[in-house]
Amino acid sequence: MEFRFFEIYRSQEYMGLLAEGAALSSALAFGGGILGFLLAAVLSSLRYFEVPGLRHFATAYVEVIRNTPLIVQLFFFAFGLPLLVGYSWPFWAHALLALTINFSGYFSEILRAGYAAVPTGQVEAAMALGVKKITLFRKIVFPQAVAAMYSSLNSQFIFLFLTTGVIAEIGVTDLTSAGLFIDSRTFRSFEVFITLTVIYILLALSFKALLNGAYYQMFQWKRAR
Repeated sequence: MEFRFFEIYRSQEYMGLLAEGAALSSALAFGGGILGFLLAAVLSSLRYFEVPGLRHFATAYVEVIRNTPLIVQLFFFAFGLPLLVGYSWPFWAHALLALTINFSGYFSEILRAGYAAVPTGQVEAAMALGVKKITLFRKIVFPQAVAAMYSSLNSQFIFLFLTTGVIAEIGVTDLTSAGLFIDSRTFRSFEVFITLTVIYILLALSFKALLNGAYYQMFQWKRAR
Protein backbone atom coordinates (compact mmCIF):
# COMPACT_ATOMS: atom_id res chain seq x y z
CA MET A 1 0.00 0.00 0.00
CA GLU A 2 1.32 3.40 -0.96
CA PHE A 3 0.99 6.23 1.54
CA ARG A 4 0.80 9.82 0.34
CA PHE A 5 0.42 11.94 3.45
CA PHE A 6 2.26 14.71 1.66
CA GLU A 7 -0.90 15.48 -0.30
CA ILE A 8 -2.31 16.82 2.94
CA TYR A 9 0.76 18.30 4.59
CA ARG A 10 2.00 20.18 1.52
CA SER A 11 -1.34 21.89 0.90
CA GLN A 12 -1.83 25.14 2.79
CA GLU A 13 -5.55 24.92 2.04
CA TYR A 14 -5.90 21.48 3.63
CA MET A 15 -3.75 22.32 6.63
CA GLY A 16 -5.72 25.51 7.13
CA LEU A 17 -9.01 23.60 7.00
CA LEU A 18 -7.75 21.10 9.57
CA ALA A 19 -6.53 23.87 11.86
CA GLU A 20 -9.82 25.80 11.62
CA GLY A 21 -11.83 22.60 12.10
CA ALA A 22 -9.81 21.61 15.17
CA ALA A 23 -10.22 25.09 16.64
CA LEU A 24 -13.99 25.10 16.06
CA SER A 25 -14.43 21.58 17.44
CA SER A 26 -12.43 22.50 20.53
CA ALA A 27 -14.31 25.76 21.06
CA LEU A 28 -17.73 24.17 20.70
CA ALA A 29 -16.83 21.24 22.96
CA PHE A 30 -15.32 23.49 25.63
CA GLY A 31 -18.16 26.00 25.42
CA GLY A 32 -20.73 23.22 25.54
CA GLY A 33 -18.89 21.64 28.46
CA ILE A 34 -18.87 24.83 30.53
CA LEU A 35 -22.49 25.76 29.77
CA GLY A 36 -23.55 22.15 30.20
CA PHE A 37 -21.90 21.97 33.62
CA LEU A 38 -23.64 25.15 34.77
CA LEU A 39 -26.99 23.83 33.59
CA ALA A 40 -26.24 20.47 35.20
CA ALA A 41 -25.52 22.21 38.50
CA VAL A 42 -28.98 23.81 38.38
CA LEU A 43 -30.71 20.55 37.43
CA SER A 44 -28.93 18.49 40.07
CA SER A 45 -29.64 21.11 42.75
CA LEU A 46 -33.36 20.94 41.93
CA ARG A 47 -33.21 17.23 42.58
CA TYR A 48 -31.08 17.65 45.70
CA PHE A 49 -33.48 20.14 47.29
CA GLU A 50 -36.45 18.10 46.04
CA VAL A 51 -38.21 21.18 44.70
CA PRO A 52 -41.85 20.19 44.06
CA GLY A 53 -42.63 19.83 40.37
CA LEU A 54 -39.22 21.02 39.22
CA ARG A 55 -37.58 17.96 40.72
CA HIS A 56 -39.67 15.71 38.48
CA PHE A 57 -38.99 17.94 35.49
CA ALA A 58 -35.23 17.71 36.11
CA THR A 59 -35.44 13.92 36.44
CA ALA A 60 -37.43 13.57 33.22
CA TYR A 61 -35.05 15.97 31.43
CA VAL A 62 -32.00 13.90 32.41
CA GLU A 63 -33.64 10.63 31.40
CA VAL A 64 -34.66 11.96 27.98
CA ILE A 65 -31.20 13.35 27.26
CA ARG A 66 -29.35 10.25 28.43
CA ASN A 67 -31.60 7.90 26.46
CA THR A 68 -31.53 9.60 23.06
CA PRO A 69 -28.58 9.77 20.65
CA LEU A 70 -26.65 13.02 20.27
CA ILE A 71 -27.32 13.09 16.53
CA VAL A 72 -31.09 12.98 17.13
CA GLN A 73 -30.81 15.88 19.58
CA LEU A 74 -28.62 17.73 17.09
CA PHE A 75 -31.16 17.44 14.27
CA PHE A 76 -33.98 18.41 16.63
CA PHE A 77 -32.27 21.62 17.75
CA ALA A 78 -30.98 22.43 14.26
CA PHE A 79 -34.07 21.70 12.15
CA GLY A 80 -37.04 20.70 14.33
CA LEU A 81 -37.14 23.32 17.09
CA PRO A 82 -36.55 26.30 14.73
CA LEU A 83 -39.74 25.35 12.85
CA LEU A 84 -41.72 25.31 16.09
CA VAL A 85 -40.25 28.41 17.71
CA GLY A 86 -39.33 30.36 14.61
CA TYR A 87 -35.70 31.22 15.29
CA SER A 88 -32.78 31.03 12.89
CA TRP A 89 -29.21 30.72 14.12
CA PRO A 90 -25.89 29.89 12.47
CA PHE A 91 -25.22 26.15 12.35
CA TRP A 92 -22.46 26.43 14.94
CA ALA A 93 -24.93 28.00 17.39
CA HIS A 94 -27.35 25.11 16.87
CA ALA A 95 -24.47 22.72 17.51
CA LEU A 96 -23.47 24.60 20.69
CA LEU A 97 -27.05 24.42 21.99
CA ALA A 98 -27.29 20.70 21.28
CA LEU A 99 -23.92 20.00 22.93
CA THR A 100 -24.85 22.08 25.98
CA ILE A 101 -28.11 20.19 26.43
CA ASN A 102 -26.41 16.83 25.86
CA PHE A 103 -23.53 17.52 28.23
CA SER A 104 -25.87 18.79 30.95
CA GLY A 105 -27.80 15.54 31.10
CA TYR A 106 -24.72 13.43 31.76
CA PHE A 107 -23.03 15.92 34.07
CA SER A 108 -26.21 16.29 36.14
CA GLU A 109 -26.32 12.57 36.89
CA ILE A 110 -22.64 12.54 37.84
CA LEU A 111 -23.15 15.48 40.20
CA ARG A 112 -26.16 13.80 41.78
CA ALA A 113 -24.00 10.78 42.55
CA GLY A 114 -21.41 13.15 44.02
CA TYR A 115 -23.95 14.62 46.42
CA ALA A 116 -24.70 11.14 47.72
CA ALA A 117 -20.98 10.58 48.31
CA VAL A 118 -20.66 13.48 50.75
CA PRO A 119 -20.41 12.06 54.30
CA THR A 120 -23.74 12.36 56.08
CA GLY A 121 -21.92 13.22 59.29
CA GLN A 122 -20.77 16.52 57.84
CA VAL A 123 -24.27 17.38 56.70
CA GLU A 124 -25.80 16.48 60.06
CA ALA A 125 -23.14 18.44 61.95
CA ALA A 126 -23.75 21.54 59.83
CA MET A 127 -27.49 21.28 60.30
CA ALA A 128 -27.02 20.85 64.05
CA LEU A 129 -25.06 24.11 64.08
CA GLY A 130 -27.95 25.87 62.38
CA VAL A 131 -26.37 26.24 58.93
CA LYS A 132 -29.02 27.01 56.34
CA LYS A 133 -29.57 24.33 53.72
CA ILE A 134 -28.60 26.58 50.81
CA THR A 135 -25.36 27.55 52.58
CA LEU A 136 -24.74 23.91 53.45
CA PHE A 137 -25.14 22.98 49.82
CA ARG A 138 -22.97 25.82 48.50
CA LYS A 139 -20.14 25.57 51.03
CA ILE A 140 -19.98 21.88 51.90
CA VAL A 141 -21.95 19.57 49.60
CA PHE A 142 -21.33 21.03 46.15
CA PRO A 143 -17.52 21.56 46.42
CA GLN A 144 -16.97 18.08 47.82
CA ALA A 145 -19.26 16.50 45.24
CA VAL A 146 -17.38 18.14 42.36
CA ALA A 147 -14.02 17.15 43.87
CA ALA A 148 -15.15 13.56 44.41
CA MET A 149 -16.59 13.18 40.91
CA TYR A 150 -14.05 15.32 39.05
CA SER A 151 -12.37 12.38 37.37
CA SER A 152 -15.77 11.11 36.18
CA LEU A 153 -16.69 14.57 34.88
CA ASN A 154 -13.32 14.77 33.16
CA SER A 155 -13.70 11.36 31.51
CA GLN A 156 -17.28 12.09 30.48
CA PHE A 157 -16.23 15.38 28.89
CA ILE A 158 -13.46 13.69 26.89
CA PHE A 159 -15.88 10.99 25.73
CA LEU A 160 -18.51 13.53 24.70
CA PHE A 161 -15.87 15.64 22.94
CA LEU A 162 -14.95 12.63 20.81
CA THR A 163 -18.59 12.30 19.73
CA THR A 164 -18.82 15.89 18.49
CA GLY A 165 -17.83 14.82 14.99
CA VAL A 166 -21.53 14.31 14.27
CA ILE A 167 -22.05 18.08 14.16
CA ALA A 168 -20.63 17.90 10.63
CA GLU A 169 -24.00 16.41 9.65
CA ILE A 170 -25.70 19.81 9.95
CA GLY A 171 -23.06 21.70 7.99
CA VAL A 172 -20.73 22.82 10.77
CA THR A 173 -17.17 22.97 9.41
CA ASP A 174 -15.59 21.16 12.33
CA LEU A 175 -12.58 18.83 12.26
CA THR A 176 -14.54 15.87 10.90
CA SER A 177 -16.11 18.05 8.22
CA ALA A 178 -12.65 19.29 7.18
CA GLY A 179 -11.43 15.69 6.92
CA LEU A 180 -14.41 14.67 4.79
CA PHE A 181 -13.81 17.63 2.48
CA ILE A 182 -10.13 16.72 2.06
CA ASP A 183 -11.05 13.08 1.45
CA SER A 184 -13.48 14.11 -1.29
CA ARG A 185 -10.69 16.07 -2.99
CA THR A 186 -7.78 13.63 -2.63
CA PHE A 187 -9.52 10.23 -2.44
CA ARG A 188 -6.86 9.23 0.11
CA SER A 189 -9.25 8.06 2.82
CA PHE A 190 -6.73 6.07 4.85
CA GLU A 191 -4.26 8.93 5.17
CA VAL A 192 -6.99 11.49 5.87
CA PHE A 193 -8.62 9.53 8.67
CA ILE A 194 -5.30 8.53 10.20
CA THR A 195 -4.53 12.25 10.34
CA LEU A 196 -7.91 12.96 11.95
CA THR A 197 -7.29 10.19 14.48
CA VAL A 198 -3.95 11.68 15.50
CA ILE A 199 -5.45 15.18 15.82
CA TYR A 200 -8.36 13.94 17.94
CA ILE A 201 -5.97 12.03 20.21
CA LEU A 202 -3.77 15.11 20.66
CA LEU A 203 -6.79 17.30 21.40
CA ALA A 204 -8.21 14.79 23.90
CA LEU A 205 -4.87 14.51 25.69
CA SER A 206 -4.55 18.30 25.75
CA PHE A 207 -8.02 18.65 27.28
CA LYS A 208 -7.18 15.98 29.82
CA ALA A 209 -3.97 17.74 30.84
CA LEU A 210 -5.76 21.10 31.04
CA LEU A 211 -8.56 19.71 33.20
CA ASN A 212 -6.10 17.89 35.46
CA GLY A 213 -4.20 21.15 35.93
CA ALA A 214 -7.46 22.90 36.80
CA TYR A 215 -8.16 20.23 39.42
CA TYR A 216 -4.91 20.90 41.25
CA GLN A 217 -5.63 24.62 41.24
CA MET A 218 -9.25 24.41 42.39
CA PHE A 219 -8.98 21.67 44.99
CA GLN A 220 -5.75 22.38 46.80
CA TRP A 221 -7.65 21.90 50.08
CA LYS A 222 -8.28 18.27 49.10
CA ARG A 223 -4.61 17.64 48.34
CA ALA A 224 -3.54 19.21 51.65
CA ARG A 225 -5.32 16.55 53.70
